[in-house]
Amino acid sequence: MSSALCWAGAQARLAPCPRQQIATRQHSSRRLAQRAPRQRPPAGGSSTRRPLPPAAAATWQPPPGLAILPWTGDPEQVEALEALRARMAASPYPEAAEDEATLRWFLQDRKLDVAEAEEKLLKMLRWRREFGADFIEWTDIAREAATGKAYLHTHTDVSGRPVIVVRAAKHLTGASNLQDSQRLCVHLMDRALDRLEASNGSGDGPAVQTVLGIFDLRGFTSANADWGFVRFLVDIFFLYYPKRLSQVLFVDAPWVFKPGWEIVRPWLKKYAALVRFAGADDVRREYFTPETVPEDFQQKAKK
Repeated sequence: MSSALCWAGAQARLAPCPRQQIATRQHSSRRLAQRAPRQRPPAGGSSTRRPLPPAAAATWQPPPGLAILPWTGDPEQVEALEALRARMAASPYPEAAEDEATLRWFLQDRKLDVAEAEEKLLKMLRWRREFGADFIEWTDIAREAATGKAYLHTHTDVSGRPVIVVRAAKHLTGASNLQDSQRLCVHLMDRALDRLEASNGSGDGPAVQTVLGIFDLRGFTSANADWGFVRFLVDIFFLYYPKRLSQVLFVDAPWVFKPGWEIVRPWLKKYAALVRFAGADDVRREYFTPETVPEDFQQKAKK
């Protein structure tokens, strides 16, 4: 593929954010990048959302112990919410006290343990400030996006989850600045959460809370084994975006990937249960419709 086509494809998948839009990505206006979906009104009336195919009836569920605590608004949850709100109001990030959706999500993640939710939330806020996550501009990631190594898919999967696709063979260790790769990753995750919020605000169907990650490992070699970057991914997905990544697909992993997986699996601890080794056929059949499957996994016509 020519560089011009690669650049055009990257722009189509990852449109640049206007400066004014990015300038609004402050902690208070962006829900601190940890948006919890709005509670839906009771079902009733017609929906404009296209019916899901039969495969969606068997929607994937997280393993025991990794499911997010539902928010019902019962007295215990409300009490925990107000306690966390008071703690955040007295913290170095008082604006977080007004972001109820984020407070709720961290309480759900920590199963209403206020002290643990506060600790994890403060770490996330500190990281975003130090990393500059709220000020990433298109010029910061354009060159990295043009490599085609990762993108936010246009369509959701059959469960309604936004989908981030990573083409591992396009990431060469040392070929680009590590921080550029990190910025692209954060930008994609923030955009996926933006899409979640927009979808959940439509009022159609059940609220979707999480993102699907697909790592296309076809063509993976030792030159693509950037374990420093993988360590960064583990940290941000499970520390700073807790439980937002509900499942990870490793697609067509070659034998050379297996020793690396033995290194990474202990880093994930219990969250290793969220990983599934799958084939491209599984991706097509179980996670998408023929109209929504990513181009990388479309069935090739036989000549």
